Order: sequence, then C-alpha cells, then structure tokens
Amino acid sequence: MSLPFMSAAEAAQLVHNGDVVGMGGFTPAGAPKEVPTAIAHMAQAMHERGEEFKIGIYTGASTGDSCDGELARAQAISFRSPYQSSKDMRTELNAQHIHYFDMHLSELAQNLRYGFLPRPTVAIVEACIVNERGEIVPTAGVGIIPTICRLADRIIVELNEAMPPVMRGIHDIYEPADPPMRREIPVYHVGDRIGTDCVRVDPKKIVAVVRTNRPNEVGKFTPSDETTEKIGANVAQFLENEMHAGRIPKQFLPIQSGVGNIANAVLGALGENKHIPPFTMYTEVIQDSVVGLMKEGRVTFASGCSLTIGAELLQDIIDHMDFFRSRIVLRPQEISNNPEVARRLGLITINTALEADIFGNINSTHVCGTKMMNGIGGSGDFTRNAYISIFTTPSTAKGGAISSIVPMVSHLDHSEHSVKVLITEQGIADLRGKSPIQRAHTIIDNCVAPEYKEMMRAYLASAKTAHTPHNLSLALAMHEEFLRSGDMRNTKF
Repeated sequence: MSLPFMSAAEAAQLVHNGDVVGMGGFTPAGAPKEVPTAIAHMAQAMHERGEEFKIGIYTGASTGDSCDGELARAQAISFRSPYQSSKDMRTELNAQHIHYFDMHLSELAQNLRYGFLPRPTVAIVEACIVNERGEIVPTAGVGIIPTICRLADRIIVELNEAMPPVMRGIHDIYEPADPPMRREIPVYHVGDRIGTDCVRVDPKKIVAVVRTNRPNEVGKFTPSDETTEKIGANVAQFLENEMHAGRIPKQFLPIQSGVGNIANAVLGALGENKHIPPFTMYTEVIQDSVVGLMKEGRVTFASGCSLTIGAELLQDIIDHMDFFRSRIVLRPQEISNNPEVARRLGLITINTALEADIFGNINSTHVCGTKMMNGIGGSGDFTRNAYISIFTTPSTAKGGAISSIVPMVSHLDHSEHSVKVLITEQGIADLRGKSPIQRAHTIIDNCVAPEYKEMMRAYLASAKTAHTPHNLSLALAMHEEFLRSGDMRNTKF
C-alpha cells in the first residue's frame, strides 16, 4: 500500500466531535504541530456555524503552543491529561471549561491499556520516518506513542522534514506486558536497550501522512541567577558530602532531574564540581545543560523520554549523531519514569517544589491550593522510589512577598514520607531519620528566608504540643494574608 499523503486541513477532517486523541511527543519535543492547529481552525469554523466540536486529549507531557495553545483558544477540548504548561490551557481548566485530571506520567499508558480511561480513537504523532510497512520512527520525544498507536483506530503522522532520518537508532521502544503476565523490565544499567528503534503498527491504521517542516517549540531557559546558582551549588555540595561519607558509592549513581531553570543550574553545578565523578542520567527530560556536559565527558550517558533542548543544540546533536547515538537513548515514558527501574538503578532524584512546608510535605502543582499550574509530571514516579529524593525551591517568590516554605502546604503532592532532602539557596535540610518537630526546626534553620524565620517559629509556638504540632486555625494564615494584601510578610501569628 502507498502512504496516504494529504494536507493538514484534510487530515483534520478525519478527527470528529467526541473523538479521544492521543498526541505523540513529550514536552514540545516531538509534539505534533500542523494537524492540531488545523483541528483548532476547523473547530472555530464549526463553532461559528453553531456546530459542536470538542475532543478529549492525552499527551505524553506538555506540548507546544500549536497544540495545547491553539486547541485551548479554540475551545475544542472536553478533557485533558496528564500534564500541561500552556497559559491558555491553564486558564481554561482553572475556569472549569476543560476537565483536567492530573496523573503520574508513568501511569498513563498502562491506565489506557487497562481500560481505566476512555480509549484513544485517534493518534497524532510526529515522525522522522514512516513507511508502507507501518514503521514509525519518532523525533525528539516519545511519550505515549507506542500505546496510543496500538489502541487508536486511526493514526495521523506528521512527517517532519526538520527532523532528519538520521535520528533513527536513538530510540528504544518497549511496552511491558500487562498483569498478570508482566515480568521485570530488563533495564539493569542506564544504557541498556531492550526494545526496537521504531514503533510498528498495522499500516492500514495510518489514515494520513502530513509533510511538515517545523522546529520544536522549545523555549529558551532563563539564564541562571544568583539564587539558582546557589541552589545548584548546595545540591552539589550535599551530594559531594554524601559521597565522602560513604552513603553514595564512589563511582556515583544515576541522576534524575526535573526540567526548568533550577534543574539546569543544578546539573551545571554537578558538572563543575570535580569532586563528583562523571555520572549518568536516567531521567524523563534531557535538557540543554546535559548536552554540554556530555561533550565535556562529565555526563557519560543519558536515558530519557525527550530531547527538550533549544534548536541550535538539537541541530548539534543531529550533526554529530554518531557521537550522541551511543550516549543517548529515548524511551516511552512508562519506561523512562518507571518506579521499578528507578529503585533498581538507585536514582538520585532532584525535582522542583512550588511550595514546601516545615514538616517536609511538598506542593508541586497548585497555587494557594486551588489554581493548577502545570501538573505533577514525573516527580512522584521518581521521588517515592529514589535512592535519595531531593526537592529544590527558591526560599521566596515575588520579591519576597511569598515564602515558598509555609506552615502547611495548601495542596499535597508528595508527603513527608517520600521527601529526604529539601534545598533552597539558604541551605540544606537533611530530613532523614528526623521526627516532625526535628524536621521543622531543621527546615526553618537551614532553608527558610531570614525575613520569615521568626514567623515560622511563632507559628510553632502557637501550636499545641503534639507529634506533628499544628494550629489548624492558623495553618493557612500566610496564604490568606497573601490573597488579602499580596504579601505574606504581613502575617501575624
């Protein structure tokens, strides 16, 4: 059979009101662009004619503006999962115009296969190769591609000429069996390859192939500042001390790092610290700093789900694929984020908190407990199963008007039982083996900004003696004060 080439507008016509669509990629890396935009334009035209059009959407993680942004602005989405970072999408879901269910990223593909969620009827994926045999080679991100392609009735492929065929060989596509037939996932070293270099599908399911030439919509990271550099230095110092104390093997352990400016600064600090040996990474997102560290020999191998890097660095990888293909592997997210593999490999996990409390609980998702930011992502997949789990956050936000450390988190994503270490630019709080009151004093003494230390101590003093001392009438007083006056420093305990 020949491949059904057509325009994005023609392919969009194959997506119908009420369809459930699975998108390929992971972050804007490898996410489809032309077809989602065409679907959004089609939806707008239908709405203007008084016709209904809404679809459910699953993705690997966030996407680019041409996917999440366009579809949100077109009011073309009925539900969305599991992670997003679009301003327009966030506005819609916080207004309850879109039903959004947050979820650990490692669980989505299996929950679809188990039938726990509505089955995807359409898969839209980006590829650098697609052929008549039904071989689809992803580009810079994998996400949930294998599962959505297997479950969907119709597959639409964006063949992106900006992502050349030389990318074949960097992927390791593997789906575990479902219970009761599941066995161990045979990844015993970071660089183990256990699957195939492409997704194989029934070619009859490929109903459209759309030629594109679009770079990934990966934004540039903000340059490190004094705060993020200090956080990075504190993380590196903590890990160096752990290694000297014999609690980390001298050959070191694989690193998992979240995405963003703090994560980039942390990885940069680890690379600069020559007391830390060259290390590997088993993570979900391979970002800018990793590429430079790999060329310097400081990162020897990186396993991830996506290359979420700027256009120039991605082109550098493409131009030197012989070098990088033996040092990078991209996996589906249920493998890159798999708890079994994380615990087996002994990952040191480093993720960013939106908010922490003085007892070590973490809020990763909700502003003031109500407004969704992005989602939990993969942080829970890794944190609960880490060798050492670290959370980082600047001690304050909005020029000091917000303390990132509060008496009680306004929303709980990671409990004190999973959080081993909290690090801010102020210092390091090692919470291992400490009771709640010991954790509280450790966090206040080492991580809280100076202008908030006495406030936190006053809160503790206001609480009755108990195993976990809280004053429930004042536990969220700092949040209430911020909503009232715009400055937590005005709180009185």
